[in-house]
Amino acid sequence: ESKGKRRNPLHDFRKTGELMLIKVNKTLEVKTKLLNTTEQCAKRCTRNKGLSFTCKAFAYDRVTKRCHWLSFNSLTNGVRKKQDHAFDLYEKKDYVRNCIIGKGADYKGTISVTKSGIQCQAWNSMIPHEH
Repeated sequence: ESKGKRRNPLHDFRKTGELMLIKVNKTLEVKTKLLNTTEQCAKRCTRNKGLSFTCKAFAYDRVTKRCHWLSFNSLTNGVRKKQDHAFDLYEKKDYVRNCIIGKGADYKGTISVTKSGIQCQAWNSMIPHEH
């Protein structure tokens, strides 16, 4: 019954209205382009199409219909939030969610301690446990 229906690419994003992110850290990357819909922006961000970085969020300028793909999100160091009535911010849920689904293999959030407060083992470390 779902034949012919396409999944909405915005489903993977958390929207915050009237907000833009400003990079203080100059090494963070942004790419912009004129696009007619937020769905088109989301699709490009999800696929990283034409981007030299991993897209973690995008801001859509409703006035100029310009998409701003971001290599960062609101939780990234060196970024500040700015109220802006022209923009809507869309952040990939994988990067802003603080919960682990299943075994957490796809987790990209910022939690790095266990419930009891113990620092998590780095993914590239085999100490104290082997993978």
